[in-house]
Amino acid sequence: MGITPRYDLEGKHFIACENTGSGEVSAQTVFAYHQERELIWAFYSGGEIVRGHLLGCYIAEDRLAFSYHHINNAGVLMTGTCETVITEDAWGDLLLNETWEWTSGDLSSGTSVLVETS
Repeated sequence: MGITPRYDLEGKHFIACENTGSGEVSAQTVFAYHQERELIWAFYSGGEIVRGHLLGCYIAEDRLAFSYHHINNAGVLMTGTCETVITEDAWGDLLLNETWEWTSGDLSSGTSVLVETS
């Protein structure tokens, strides 16, 4: 793919600090990221989400594109796509600034910000 990522997400954990109303991710949802070169994947659960998975890649040194799917507490399979811009806060923690769109359910779109946790 030929992109040199600026950030290494391997082993990092994130929680949501902002989310659009039609999103199901909350501050109780924990994302565990993995990375191999420009490929990324994560497992997530908590809050309204029983279990989820995302898979994608870097499309620029600080930008990701991925698809995701999860089962929510109502037992419904939800799917979507997302583009993420990675930035840092004043303390050096990574922020994932996401623009997402459901490909199931109401097909709405929104934005989220995930912050790195220790």
